[in-house]
Amino acid sequence: MELILKEDVQNLGFKDDIVTVKNGYGRNYLIPKGLATMATPSAKKVLAENLKQKAHKEKKIVEAANKTAEALKQLEVKIPAKVGAGDKLFGSVTNADVADALAKEGHEIDKKYIMIKGGSIKRAGPYESQIRLHRDVLVDFNFEVIAEQK
Repeated sequence: MELILKEDVQNLGFKDDIVTVKNGYGRNYLIPKGLATMATPSAKKVLAENLKQKAHKEKKIVEAANKTAEALKQLEVKIPAKVGAGDKLFGSVTNADVADALAKEGHEIDKKYIMIKGGSIKRAGPYESQIRLHRDVLVDFNFEVIAEQK
């Protein structure tokens, strides 16, 4: 079943992508939730015209995302956390904690666009994450989890 996505769907595609999915997934989940529509020939023509009009606006958005990416590469973020014996954390550091740390530095990024390699963090030390600022702009972001000062 061919569908046109109305919104970004994780592990499937971005808004305005034409994707092929199994019939049940499309019929029972994507279409009823309003995440996609059927990719009929007329819908594809309308989509092509809309994408042509969006191309100019998209260029400005990509430039802004690239500027933000350069700024993020310059940042050195240290996330304080409660640490026990052997640098083991009480709890964990997740993408939400990274988003909060970036917000303190002046970069508002939604936590769903931050992926920490290896999932959540359980020990202090340096780590790497990947931030998606735009469908074409991915940034490798390094940060460090440090012991919280009492």
